[in-house]
Amino acid sequence: MQDRTTEWFVPKFGSRNFRVGVGILFLPYTCIVTCFAAWGSLGGEFSAERLVAICFIYFLSVGVSAHCLDAVGGKTKPWGNLPKKKIMILALSVLAVAFFIGIYYALESPLLIPIGIAEGFFLFAYNLELFGGRFHNNFFTVISWGILPVFAGSVIQTNSITGVTLVLVCVSAAITYLLITTSRKYKRLKIDKVDLKEIKSKELVLKFISLGVVSATIIFVILRI
Repeated sequence: MQDRTTEWFVPKFGSRNFRVGVGILFLPYTCIVTCFAAWGSLGGEFSAERLVAICFIYFLSVGVSAHCLDAVGGKTKPWGNLPKKKIMILALSVLAVAFFIGIYYALESPLLIPIGIAEGFFLFAYNLELFGGRFHNNFFTVISWGILPVFAGSVIQTNSITGVTLVLVCVSAAITYLLITTSRKYKRLKIDKVDLKEIKSKELVLKFISLGVVSATIIFVILRI
């Protein structure tokens, strides 16, 4: 798939550069991962400042940096031939900001350090398909997208992982597995362009998951406040 500007999460208006720029961010999936980080923060006593910080960290690192690396560094080029140097500079610059914020909070929550190292490793290994693409699979997607964000959200608040955190991790991991398996099937169907009904069905599931997670998170925030 060299042109994904017809995807459901890409704006139908604006110039091609604008639509590709928004599309690269995979905003529904970015929002899901950011929400998982919020879940971890909201699972116990929390500081609003730290809640915003961990969400900002994940939005920058996963939403911007990781997806930019994926756009130019993977074996496939889902958005066509893009200016690799510029996008790599953008990805690394944004990642540096995210890590700087993370290090600041890690001074009081040192368990963030191993989580940050693990997420950094997966960010490069997954999106650049390093080590022969060994980490570019469903299992490591669940770990990096579904499990570690919840842990990070909890750790930035209390430097600990509680029973509530583990329950939330089970839910986020299950959602992530459903999301990634459905997404992969959806992409294969889009390539084949044969079963349009099944494509719409998978697209509907992806929309439902995205809207469901974001809505649940908003409700979670309201209840906790």
